[in-house]
Amino acid sequence: MSHSLRCWKCGASLAELSLPLRRTDECRVCRAELHVCLMCEFYDTSVAKSCRETIAEEVKDKQRANFCDYFRPSDHAYRPGDLSAADKAKAELEALFGRK
Repeated sequence: MSHSLRCWKCGASLAELSLPLRRTDECRVCRAELHVCLMCEFYDTSVAKSCRETIAEEVKDKQRANFCDYFRPSDHAYRPGDLSAADKAKAELEALFGRK
């Protein structure tokens, strides 16, 4: 199944993964967990609990895998401007050296 998902952290293609994403799925490049709030279409920092799904339980750590039943991966989760300089450098090095 082909899709245009990209890792929320480094932007690597996730086309090799099947949907729905499992809680244990990780990016093959940067090893970021993928079933996370930052990868969800409901993630929105302008609303309460940073989630537009009003009945979802609050998840404190938005970068860690969770068990949210409302999780829907977003094609627009990767936002390069949101990363710190250290995170950008680490992601670039991991992409360059093909960390597995």
